[in-house]
This record gives sequence, C-alpha cells and structure tokens, in this order.
Amino acid sequence: MSTVQAPGAPEAPQRPAERGGAVVGRSLRGPVTLLVLGLLAVLAFGLGSDAGATSRFGLSAPDDLVELPELALPTRATATLLAVAGVVLALLALRRALAGRPAARWSGPAYGLALVLSFLVWAVADEAVSLVNLLQGSLLLAVPLVFGAMGGVLCERAGVVNIAIEGQLLGGAFLSAVVATLLGTPYAGLVAAPVAGLAVAALLALFAIRYAVDQVIVGVVLNVLVTGVTSFLYGRLLSPEADTWNSPDTFQRIEVPVLGDIPLVGPILFDQSIIVYLMYATVVVIHVALFHSRWGLRVRAVGEHPKAADTVGIDVNRTRWRNVLLGGLVAGLGGAYFTLGAVGAFGKEMTAGQGFIALAALIFGRWSPLGALAAALLFGFANQLQSVLGILGTPIPSDLMLMAPYLATLFAVAGLVGKVRAPAADGVPYKP
Repeated sequence: MSTVQAPGAPEAPQRPAERGGAVVGRSLRGPVTLLVLGLLAVLAFGLGSDAGATSRFGLSAPDDLVELPELALPTRATATLLAVAGVVLALLALRRALAGRPAARWSGPAYGLALVLSFLVWAVADEAVSLVNLLQGSLLLAVPLVFGAMGGVLCERAGVVNIAIEGQLLGGAFLSAVVATLLGTPYAGLVAAPVAGLAVAALLALFAIRYAVDQVIVGVVLNVLVTGVTSFLYGRLLSPEADTWNSPDTFQRIEVPVLGDIPLVGPILFDQSIIVYLMYATVVVIHVALFHSRWGLRVRAVGEHPKAADTVGIDVNRTRWRNVLLGGLVAGLGGAYFTLGAVGAFGKEMTAGQGFIALAALIFGRWSPLGALAAALLFGFANQLQSVLGILGTPIPSDLMLMAPYLATLFAVAGLVGKVRAPAADGVPYKP
C-alpha cells in the first residue's frame, strides 16, 4: 500500500536500499580494498618468501626473572597463514556489507594485526629479533604521539581544530629542560611542561574562539612562532651555557612489583619511566570522561551540534575554551618526554614534526582516545621496525617503512578502509 505525504511535511528519510547504488558502492569500497590488500599480502609475504627460511623471535630480556625460549617459526607457512587470516576477515566484512550491516568493530584492528605480523615474519626471514626490544622501543617512540593525539582529541571533540600540537610539544620540551636544569630535579620540569602547552593553547583559543580566525592558519602560525622563539633562545642561551640552562636529569625506569616480572608483557608495559605511566592514566581518564560522564556528553554535543547544545543551556564557547586549554596541558606534558624521558637535553626543533604525526594518529584513530592510542602505537612500531630492519641489513628501504602509516592514514581519510568522520562542527566558529 502506498502512503500519501501531507503537503508541507518534511520528506521522510530514505533507507540505504532506497538511495540507489551510491550507498551500496560506498559500503563495499572498504571491504573490497581490504580484500585486495590481503591477497597481495598472501602473494608477497607468504608465497613470496623463501620456503626453507625460519624467522626467530626472542621473547625475554636478558635480566627477566623468567626466561622464555626463543620462538622459531617457518617463514613461508606462518606469513601465509597470517595473510590468509586477513583475507578471511576482509571477506567477512564484505559479507556484512552486502547484507547492509556495518563491519564488526574488532575486525579492523584484527585485520591490521594479521597483516603486520605477516610482514614482520617475512621481513625477519633467517634472522633473529628480540620481540621485547622491538615492542618496548615502539611504545617509547609512541609516547609523545599519544600525548599529542590526546590533546587533539580534547580540542577537536569540542569543535576546535588543533594544528598547534607541534608547537605545544616543542614548548613543553623546551620549558621542561630549562626548569628541570635550574631547579635540579626532573619533576619540576614535568610540572613546567604542561604550562608551556597551556600558553600555546591559550593563544589558539583566543584567536580561534574569541576572534573566529581560521583555526588551521592560527595553528600553523603558532607552530612557526614556537619554533622561532625556542630556536632563538637555544642559540643565545641554552647552547652556549648548557650546564646552566640545558642539562636536566632524566627519569629512571620504575618497575612495578609483580607486574614487571610477567614474561614478555612485564618488561614492555611495567618497567618504564613515570612519563609512560602518566600516559596510561591520561588515555584512561580521557576515554572515561568523554564517553562515560556528563561532561563528556556536553563536550561531544558542542562538537557535533553547537546550536542544539546552546539551546539546552550549554555555553558553547566556554566549553571550547576549557577543552582547548586542557588539550594544551596534555600535549605540553608529552613534550617533556623528549628532554626528560629520552634525550636528556633540549635540541633545536627536536620534535621534528611529531606533532603532525600525532595529528595523523588522531585522524586515523577516528577522533577517539583508544583509536588514537592504537594509531600512535602503529606509528611508533613502524619507526622502530625500520630501525631494527636497518640493523639486520634487510633489503626493505627504511623510507618505505616510515611511509606506510601515512598511507594508511590517507586510505582511512579517503574512506577506503572504513568511514572516518570528524565531529560535525570541527573547525567551525560559533557565534551565539
């Protein structure tokens, strides 16, 4: 029976099946892309490896309480099996898409893990790699990326684009080194680092929220400003008088009792510096606050539909101000890792674009704390793996390894590996 629509009534929304082939084609594009990549992985990593090769992985550090035996895997069989598992996951996603259902949330991470492990087994053929050192190095390289991405999540969930993550990281690294040196304790630098990020965030909020200046332009200008100021002070003050201004102590590793003795997992997660433990806490707190609290509901409402939020009594611009400042605090804390957790001194432009990588992790992680964490760990893994493979002398170009996470981000933004959508009001100034 056909229905008659009353004159002047709004048009009823169409179901996906009623909108022609556009929606169906869009829903199939991601699974088909994953399927093609999985088949290529079977051919390259599985069937393309040496039939008699063996990939060996160390599962214990030299000083572990419990020493695990080395894991020796047949390269071709293992790489093929893992790549085929990725193909199966892509087929399952394709089946759900044909039925008009979205892919399971776990299928994407499982697919990525299968292909990464397949590549790793193929790359380590006839070589030995310490899995503990590989994963521990990946985690450490991801620390500033995680802090930067968390700062971006706080800003962009409220509707403010934070291109200034690079400047916040660099400012935090600079101020933490100076304060830690002057006061003689790295803990003072750890407190000072968020202050630098807060200062950069305050400028971002002032121009982007108060004066409605284009947020991307403001972020780029702030990055240039912080780079120029820190480079000038480094050349005039920190470099010639390093003993006075630029010789901070670094944090030592703190092993968590019992947890630090767990084989494989313990040395990676629970034998780290205080900055890494703060990173764990930051991710958990932000995730719970955004998705399981009244405050988080208001923030997400401001980022998605500020007009509706305003009509129910939420001060949109005040909420954005608070979130931008909080994001600056978190990103600035990440800058302390460069000087107090890794290098032990501030260097000119030492962040080297890590803020933009954190921004890519934010996008690839779909503007969620846990997704951004996973993306940052992937970036750190790629960076660490290219260093390890370079030491082993494998023929894989290191530049190709560093390029892989960025290609994955481009695929995600283009919708080839699933739908990625920023908060609806992200980057749009609000005038009551």
